[in-house]
Order: sequence, then structure tokens, then C-alpha cells
Amino acid sequence: METIKIRDDFIKLGQAMKLANLVSDGVEAKFVIQDGQVTVNGEVDTRRGRKLVPGDVFAFEGNEVKVE
Repeated sequence: METIKIRDDFIKLGQAMKLANLVSDGVEAKFVIQDGQVTVNGEVDTRRGRKLVPGDVFAFEGNEVKVE
């Protein structure tokens, strides 16, 4: 499992996907999230602005990433 480190209290899901290099830009993140292809803590989440905090895990196309 890959990890990304954040400096603030939270990071938005679309930004986290870009930081983890799972998508090339915010537009791609928006579409894959809205299509239900991304899970957060094991559940599908269709909100690009979903706030992730340290300890959250998101996944896309078999890649799991933990927020630290």
C-alpha cells in the first residue's frame, strides 16, 4: 500500500488522487470519482471534494493509498 503525507488537517479526494499519481489531472479525477470507480475506506464515494484525514485509505484500479 502506498502512502501520501499531508501537511494540513485534510486533503480533498481529487487532490489526493493527483498527489498519488493515480490520475493526470483534476478533470480525470472528477470523472472517475463521479463514475463510482473510487473507494474511500472500503466504500464507493462519488464526492470529489470528500475530505480525507490521516488514516483514511482510498483506492482506484487496484491501487490503495493511505493518507498520513
